[in-house]
Amino acid sequence: MKKKIQLTLCTLLFATGLYAQGLDLNILKGINGPVNPGADKTWRFVTKKAIFIDAAVPASLLIAGFINHDDDLKISGLQAGASLLVAGGSTFVLKKIFNRTRPFVAHPDVITLKEFPGPTDASFPSGHTAFAFAAATSLSLAVPKWYVIAPSFAYASAVGYSRLYLGVHYPSDVLAGAVVGAGSAYITWKAQKWLMGKKKHKTYPE
Repeated sequence: MKKKIQLTLCTLLFATGLYAQGLDLNILKGINGPVNPGADKTWRFVTKKAIFIDAAVPASLLIAGFINHDDDLKISGLQAGASLLVAGGSTFVLKKIFNRTRPFVAHPDVITLKEFPGPTDASFPSGHTAFAFAAATSLSLAVPKWYVIAPSFAYASAVGYSRLYLGVHYPSDVLAGAVVGAGSAYITWKAQKWLMGKKKHKTYPE
């Protein structure tokens, strides 16, 4: 009886995995689509400029902090920079662990590569998306205003979409990248709050 239950569970898990993989590919096929010179150029631009925008977030916060003599902004800039480092390190490790083949390599018959040269590292998770969401989350935590939060996450979502459109990532890669990026920013933000709290407690003991 126990063996039958185990066999049933294994079968269900296997079938679910196959369904998820099929859904992943089908969604990607719908987004990737045929070659379209205008759209291809636009989404390649978004992908190529993303790293500069991500790096500009901590730099801008630091510069604004020094100009305005605002220590909170300076700390936010350092936290944003740390979140990018954590996101990059986490992405690197996960790519090595899962070693997922890029969709344009695994399915060249249905997925069109629109980024040249095509990336050669593993597919899961999306590094571009992780960095974009780390930057967007850090900026939103530093300046929690709707007019900052909305465009920040719109930008990060556009980066994730560009990776799908260009055929270099599966939807699950992008989703995982978003979780890694946002999680990295939140963790470093909480760590910074904890460290500042300890420092304040030592400076001003009760």
